[in-house]
Amino acid sequence: MNRLILLTILVSYACAYEVAPTEVSLLSDGGVIKFAHPDEPGITLVAYHYSVNKVIKNVAAGQYNYDVRSPTDGYWVHENPSVSLKEGDIVYYWVHVMYNGQGYNNLDQQWKVTTPATTTAQSPTTTTASPSTSHGTTATTTQGSTSSTVQPVAGTLIFEDTFDAFDLDVWEHEITAGGGGNWEFQYYTNNRSNSYVRDNTLYIKPTLTADKEGEGFLTSGTLNLWGASPADLCTGNNWYGCQRSGSYNNIINPIQSARLRTVNTFAFKYGKIEIEAQMPKGDWIWPAIWLLPKRNAYGQWPASGEIDLVECRGNLNLATEDGTQVGVNQMGSTMHWGPYWPLNGWQQTHASVNLPDGKTFADGFHKYGLEWTSEGLKFYLDDELILDVDPGTNGFWDYGAFDNTHPGIDNPWANSPNKLAPFDQEFYIIMNVAVGGTGYFSDSFTNTPKAKPWLNTSPTAAKDFYDAKADWYPTWNPDTNNGEDAAMKIKSVRVYTV
Repeated sequence: MNRLILLTILVSYACAYEVAPTEVSLLSDGGVIKFAHPDEPGITLVAYHYSVNKVIKNVAAGQYNYDVRSPTDGYWVHENPSVSLKEGDIVYYWVHVMYNGQGYNNLDQQWKVTTPATTTAQSPTTTTASPSTSHGTTATTTQGSTSSTVQPVAGTLIFEDTFDAFDLDVWEHEITAGGGGNWEFQYYTNNRSNSYVRDNTLYIKPTLTADKEGEGFLTSGTLNLWGASPADLCTGNNWYGCQRSGSYNNIINPIQSARLRTVNTFAFKYGKIEIEAQMPKGDWIWPAIWLLPKRNAYGQWPASGEIDLVECRGNLNLATEDGTQVGVNQMGSTMHWGPYWPLNGWQQTHASVNLPDGKTFADGFHKYGLEWTSEGLKFYLDDELILDVDPGTNGFWDYGAFDNTHPGIDNPWANSPNKLAPFDQEFYIIMNVAVGGTGYFSDSFTNTPKAKPWLNTSPTAAKDFYDAKADWYPTWNPDTNNGEDAAMKIKSVRVYTV
């Protein structure tokens, strides 16, 4: 295309809409800050990102990040009584406006507190089209964070992604063949066959490694995930996670999938998290949405805890010995905790829910919720309470009766004043789709019409599984809807203060 024509198009596009100035003021001497953006037809959302005395570069998250979804008296208003401002403070901010389905930013703004308090309407310095801030909005200061003494009020939205686009600044791909310590049959990578966004939905879909590398690669190739640039470095070397070589009995992970995390972009302590998701369908698929501690404050797993918001098995007809269905018509929420492996009190903090006969969690979207306070954790399915955990005043050590079952061992939480330890630290979000492994699918389960093709004690479990591909792969419906029956689908992720 002619450069002059291209420039004309870009200039015309950039000038198609100009973000109006935003008024910034104080409501009182106590420092209650107010943002007011004038309403006009076509605006559907205004988002404010701001920090006090700290410059925000480009579209980075601020100390405070708020989406306003409806106007009041002709303005899109945000007020924050938690901010304490004094004369001379500078509020650095940027404003995002959704106008006629497009996003426009007013970047690099600042407002200085003077006496008497001033009201200013800053002219935009940068106006660009961009995705909605409801996509990937994060707050760097969250309830329980030590980075600031100022905390948002209860019910404040501090993280939201409704997947207008795939925000890789928020969601980091794990790259490893080590899985989660259960010798699962997948390896995790960053590939748009396995993780992508379409129509405001995130898809995490397992595929066959052979589709990319060929069948011979499984028994004679080398899977090298070490990487070179920062974007493709292996994220987990445990359990031979960064490099594996295939042989006849020890094949390379036959499934390729994705695992996403926010460990470097968002973590929170105490809050309310709600995720709308649809589970995958297909034998031996294992989806999970969960949280891990950002720092292992009390030691290695499970001493520092794990919170499983939802786990599921993709099988349509999987049952325990007593006939209980444990496939895709069942979901579970679990907390893992204990002084060291294998001491783990998860059985006391687990709940499962089965849908009525004929219905599954793969049929549509459900809301999986957690309300986490300093007093306990409550898990919800479609706003109905399914698990309420309060360890009592003496905390999880007494709750697990570890002194009685294993006298003489050390309590890793003994020096914490919080009864909720280890669940009194910041945790981050993980979403992944695993397959198989040597633990989550019990050998005692019965599967119809084809039995489980491997034993958890087998040294060739991955090979045994893959040799039975003709039995399980058709249940993934790979030739229908782009194979997306086998994908976990996520509509939204939201976290609020409590």
